[in-house]
Amino acid sequence: MKKTYAIEVDCANCANKMEAAAAKTKGVASAVVNFMTQKLTVEFADGADPAAVMAQVVKNCRRAVHDGEIFLK
Repeated sequence: MKKTYAIEVDCANCANKMEAAAAKTKGVASAVVNFMTQKLTVEFADGADPAAVMAQVVKNCRRAVHDGEIFLK
């Protein structure tokens, strides 16, 4: 399953850091950040709980990009 989330990052480098942090999260099959559209697309691994995985993605991305934001709604 794929879901797309609105994000807020200030620079392309921060977007790359966010993408890497999201992709390394357990339960994420792939993650792609589009800096121009300010969107994060996450493909979840089979059997993963999207809500639980995204909670961890948010934590991991905050560690990588302190002023970045992921809007889960």
